[in-house]
Amino acid sequence: MVQKIEVLVEGGKASGGPPLGPAIGPMGLNINEVVAKINEATADFSGMKVPVTITADPSTRKYEIKVGTPPASSLLIKAADVQKGSGDSLRVKIGDVSMDQVRDIARLKFDSTLSKDLDGTVREVMGTAVSVGVTVDGKDPRELKNIKGNHS
Repeated sequence: MVQKIEVLVEGGKASGGPPLGPAIGPMGLNINEVVAKINEATADFSGMKVPVTITADPSTRKYEIKVGTPPASSLLIKAADVQKGSGDSLRVKIGDVSMDQVRDIARLKFDSTLSKDLDGTVREVMGTAVSVGVTVDGKDPRELKNIKGNHS
């Protein structure tokens, strides 16, 4: 019977301890091998929590690892090169990102959003930027309403 485990791990720093080890061990999988593959797959998200889904068949000991993307807020905070979002995002701005960085984040998040097109996902990321206190190209993201254009 196929089993599924969903966990949040720090990018590139998963370990055989909780929550992974106790969940993987009873399945008969090689914990070190699974952890190594997760760390390899999440290395680009160092310092961020990354959703990981492990689907395994204990009878054959075959498994598949699916790595999601961190929340848009975490990606914006990393892009702005700051430690955390603003506690008062409407008055206190904690950093700035470029429109290109917003588009890159939108491309990463597109499959996990409700938007029908990339422009919609860009608007979602811009809304998140407002929430965490990040400006876009030095401006309040709410001022950049007309964001349609080439997102390739």
